[in-house]
Amino acid sequence: MPTASGMNSLNKINDIKAKDLFDILIIEKGLRAIDLKFYKKHDLMIVFLNTGKTEQLNISEFPELAKATERKLKQYKLVHKGIGFEWRSLNFDLSLKGFLKKAALNTALKKYQVEENKIFV
Repeated sequence: MPTASGMNSLNKINDIKAKDLFDILIIEKGLRAIDLKFYKKHDLMIVFLNTGKTEQLNISEFPELAKATERKLKQYKLVHKGIGFEWRSLNFDLSLKGFLKKAALNTALKKYQVEENKIFV
């Protein structure tokens, strides 16, 4: 959002020093989202990155998106050259960083999840 001086902090993205690995990927290395697809029937959303890779999450992880129709889900806009998504009709924004952090956390949790009745003492 514009500040009192009329400057937009996102316009000065090259002046920002990364604070964590996600910031390094996005701010310093230029990782960007180029597309987003939804499969509501399968509770799935997939972000396509400018590296040719994809990340996925369940739509249900975002209550605002889970309540939306498939038509409304497709009415997103890439913002700030692919570092976020905006759904004006849903009054909802999602940053690429937030999406990637949630995807990474889910991956880690699945990796270390202990199956029932398989705890070793």
